[in-house]
Amino acid sequence: MTFSFYAPFFSNPLLFMALLSLIGASFSSGIIGSFVVVKRMVFVTGSIAHSILGGMGLFLFLSRTFNLPFLTPLYGALFSGIVTALIISWATTKYKERLDTVIGSIWALGMSAGIIFVSITPGYTTELLHFLFGDILWTTKQDILTLLSLGAIIILTTYIFYHKFMVIIFDEELAKLQGLNVRLLNTLLMILIALTIVILVKIVGAVLLIALLSLPAAIASTYTNKLSTMMALTIGLNMLIGVVGLYLSYVFNFPPGATITLIAAIAYFSHLVMRKQKQKI
Repeated sequence: MTFSFYAPFFSNPLLFMALLSLIGASFSSGIIGSFVVVKRMVFVTGSIAHSILGGMGLFLFLSRTFNLPFLTPLYGALFSGIVTALIISWATTKYKERLDTVIGSIWALGMSAGIIFVSITPGYTTELLHFLFGDILWTTKQDILTLLSLGAIIILTTYIFYHKFMVIIFDEELAKLQGLNVRLLNTLLMILIALTIVILVKIVGAVLLIALLSLPAAIASTYTNKLSTMMALTIGLNMLIGVVGLYLSYVFNFPPGATITLIAAIAYFSHLVMRKQKQKI
């Protein structure tokens, strides 16, 4: 039984590449997902996730129209994600009382710009559909290298600034009293979130990545009050959910991104029900 579960991953090259992508993405999404849940930034994450459609559409349009093959949707997502993160970070300090409106506007702007660019792009736009709903089964070696590089940047930066991030997440006023540059640290955290979104958009797509970034971390948060332990649990949950979802998508011929996200949602709601039942006992 164990062999039959693992066999497809090693006999099918597409599944094997997808598995490598999932394992690599689990580390960065587990770390940043914990920050997102603790700091309650899911809405911000959603804004960045959907705004990257504008960058992907722009780069795809330029690539097709002017024959610039190096301008891939992945780099468009990276560009627009970082720009959006910087704008939101700036708006957080300038328009704090209307931040939700600013974030909603960015969300709408990115989506609408992306749709317009798609409509005027010559030829087929299947690449953009892959980024909307995920295309993990078509992950190339170059994609894996890019995703692993981004993941390494996220992990290394988090390790260096871990204690400072902890302070601004739990008490920004204390961080200011300690002389920390809160605005710079928040901006850096936003950029790390944007990089993580670019990684996940390749796996589950822009439409579904919010669930995968937040649900495993939300489950892990109920088992510990220590941030580092929460991150470790979230990484493990991400790997488990990803592997199970990928396997089921292979067995039942379902879309991998949607299946992985569905497993994450089922795991989260099952956890809520079991926790509620446990409290009644």
